[in-house]
Amino acid sequence: MDKPLRMIAEASLRRMPSYWRVLDEIGNNGQEFVSCTEIADRFHQDPTQVRKDLEGAGCEGRPRVGFAVNETKRCIAEFLGWNNTHDAFLVGAGNLGAALAGYEGFQPAGLTIVAVFDNNPEKIGAKLAGKPVLRVERFRNLAQRMHVQIGIIAVPAHAAQETADMMLESGIKAIWNFAPRKLSSPEGVVVENADLTPSLASLSAKLRMKRDQEVE
Repeated sequence: MDKPLRMIAEASLRRMPSYWRVLDEIGNNGQEFVSCTEIADRFHQDPTQVRKDLEGAGCEGRPRVGFAVNETKRCIAEFLGWNNTHDAFLVGAGNLGAALAGYEGFQPAGLTIVAVFDNNPEKIGAKLAGKPVLRVERFRNLAQRMHVQIGIIAVPAHAAQETADMMLESGIKAIWNFAPRKLSSPEGVVVENADLTPSLASLSAKLRMKRDQEVE
C-alpha cells in the first residue's frame, strides 16, 4: 500500500527525483549509507534542506550514520508513487512525441507509454520505440477499455486544448502537457505543464551574465 502523500513544498517535491538518482548511483557503487552533506554537494545545496526534504517524504536517517541508501530509495519511490507502474497514452507522433516515446527514464519512475496516437495518415501504423501509432479516433475506446488515466500531450499549441478535451471525455484523470499552451480543465483533473521556456530563459540569462563578466 502506498504511503499517504504528505503535503510538502512544490520545490521539495521536484527535488526528490534528483535525490533518487544520486542514491541509485551511490548504491550501484556499493555504498550502503550516505549523509545529507554528500547528497547536497552534488547540487551545491544546503545539507539542512536535503534533510528536511527527505524527512518530509517520510525517510528517516540514523544519527552519525546517515541515510540507508536502498531504504531511502524505496522511501522516495513509494512517496512519489513510483512503485506502481502507471500506463499512459501519448498523443502526438512528431519529433517531440518520438523523443518522449523512446525516453527510458520514465520506466524507473513508474510510467509506461503503451500507445501513441496521431491524426496524420502517414504516421498511422508506424511504431515509435516499439509502440504502435494509432488513429486518434481510437483513443476514447482504448482508454476506457484499458482504464488508462494518464494522457501526455505532444501536439502543436493550436491542437492542445482540443486534445485535452478529448482526453477528459475519455476518462483521463491526469494530463502531462508538453504543448506551449496553458490548458483549461475542470476541478479534480491534474494538469502538469512541462513548459521549457523558463529553463531556456534561465540558460540564456546565465550565458549573458557569463559573457558580460568575460568582457569586464
